[in-house]
Amino acid sequence: MMRMTKNWMMIGALMATATQAFASDSGEAPNPFAGDLGNAVWTLVIFLIVVVLLGKFLWGPILNGLQSRENFIATALRDADDASKKAQAQLAEYSQKLDQARAEATAIVEEGRRDAEVTKRAIHEEARNEADKMIERAKREIGIARDSAVRELCDLGAKLATDAASKIVGRELSQADHERLIRESIDEISAQNASRN
Repeated sequence: MMRMTKNWMMIGALMATATQAFASDSGEAPNPFAGDLGNAVWTLVIFLIVVVLLGKFLWGPILNGLQSRENFIATALRDADDASKKAQAQLAEYSQKLDQARAEATAIVEEGRRDAEVTKRAIHEEARNEADKMIERAKREIGIARDSAVRELCDLGAKLATDAASKIVGRELSQADHERLIRESIDEISAQNASRN
């Protein structure tokens, strides 16, 4: 439609130019309605030739160039829009992956913290148990050493007492008397130790 309007405008301009040119040759004022039929026919023929030549050699390539330019711009805009949509989708995907990675990193750190706390408690509990065992073992060893020292002391005391008693009595005790006195002394000392504890 626009092409037709341009064509008619061009035709009108060419006719006005041609009419003016013929009128200036005759010396009178140009009048498009003067009624010279020969001039009008030749003007119309020249005009049609000019329109055909312009349409074939000038307007076609110009319109084709404009059309290809319009197609190129439309394609470039479409491609840019597609690229923008893809970039936004990738940005959203990367943002989601980044959030997911942050959440995973936080979970890993939290799990490590929990594991460290559990390990700390286990080590602390193990150390406490080991210390308790060592204390119990030391108490047993101390008890055994104390009992052994008490026995040795009792044996020594009994021997001294027996020696003293044999000197006092003037006779030697038999082995059975000697063992009986030792047992009685040990039992008596053990009973006294047990009542103290």
